[in-house]
Amino acid sequence: MNTHTSDLTRRDFLRTASGTLAAAAVLAPGALAVRRLDTIRIGVVGCGGRGTGAVADAMNAGGNVRLAAMADMFPDRLASSRGHLRTLGDRAVIADRHCFTGPDAYRALLDEADVDCVLLCTPPGFRPAQFEAAIRAGKHVFIEKPVAVDAPGIRRVLRAGEEAAARGLCVVAGTQRRHERSYVAAMEHLRDGGIGEPVAARCFWNQGGLWVVERQASMGDLEWQVRNWLYFAWLSGDHIVEQHVHNLDVVNWAFGGPPVRAAGTGGRQVRTDPKYGHIYDHFAVEFEYPGNRVAFSMCRQQDGTGGRVEEVIHGTRGTMVLRPGAAFVSGDGGWRYGGPGGNPYVEEHRALQASILAGHAGGAGSDAYRNETRAVAESTLTAIMGREAAYTGKTITWDEMLASDLELAPTVLDPDRPLPVPPVPMPGRPRAAWP
Repeated sequence: MNTHTSDLTRRDFLRTASGTLAAAAVLAPGALAVRRLDTIRIGVVGCGGRGTGAVADAMNAGGNVRLAAMADMFPDRLASSRGHLRTLGDRAVIADRHCFTGPDAYRALLDEADVDCVLLCTPPGFRPAQFEAAIRAGKHVFIEKPVAVDAPGIRRVLRAGEEAAARGLCVVAGTQRRHERSYVAAMEHLRDGGIGEPVAARCFWNQGGLWVVERQASMGDLEWQVRNWLYFAWLSGDHIVEQHVHNLDVVNWAFGGPPVRAAGTGGRQVRTDPKYGHIYDHFAVEFEYPGNRVAFSMCRQQDGTGGRVEEVIHGTRGTMVLRPGAAFVSGDGGWRYGGPGGNPYVEEHRALQASILAGHAGGAGSDAYRNETRAVAESTLTAIMGREAAYTGKTITWDEMLASDLELAPTVLDPDRPLPVPPVPMPGRPRAAWP
């Protein structure tokens, strides 16, 4: 494997938008001629469980896909992923020279001419910089959700998405409900007036705890936080952003756009051990949408509690309930999805591949062109707004959130320096910044 080393500074990991976007801005719309492909050669950045799964999903979506390169900060994660992927056959077997590790590994992968499409599956805090770099390198992109952890990251993603459209590069996000057949059919039913006018919504992701990486004596602060990334807001955005974004995305989809303000509460009641970083374990947020419509949102990760993962859309003539694999309407007329199933994780890659294979030098001008950047960025910012409303105890508007300069990343990312964890956010008190 190729190891790329550098000092782990914020400039390396989370570069400001100015340099990357200034370089991309010299290209006129459509300046990059996107060639028509017979085979899509993919590279994966982030070789944990989600990255490994994304490669498998891409392979299962089409026989015209080959794995061309892999990149991860940690050699052991890449080696483990590589071993799992070999079970998929020759299409997933690559040479050592196409495997990159270290903090700059994603840049080395993007320099690979044989990579047509990049799967961005690192912790969310790294995604804005990596998405910018992928678009600048002329790659089509599958970007996992959420796409950022703060408003500055969202603004970078939105600008890079616009650049992708100008250059004819396809972008599909990991908000897989938008590719699940029952959800797609339900939204068509809703648009056809199946529940009348949507006026309110409720959404839930309530479950037990998730995995945790126990700290080893050999791990410095930075390595442990990156490996245990779920529990640090600069990496995951907290679980309302990392996980509950799926449900909020469905509500935005049903209401035709994002909310205008949020007020909420939350806390850290059960997961109090330092191994859980400084994130909350429960949130409850009220979102107000245009037209005086309201959505109630609840999410928790607490062992021993009741589970509930669904979205409920209330209309003037009925109520729609959506869950993975099921969708139905109560009230006037009734309705239930009875069509075929299908794996939405595979379907999102099938949609991306179909768009890529069509060839899109004209970008957004093509009917088959896919660019899901704005929808996933808006849903991510919706979750960020809910988090900040709970963290601060204040009502926060969409415009305030989008304009916020609050960045969650530490000022310096150095594996040899201490990286203390800020206190758990407390409503009514000033936010504690990373050192």
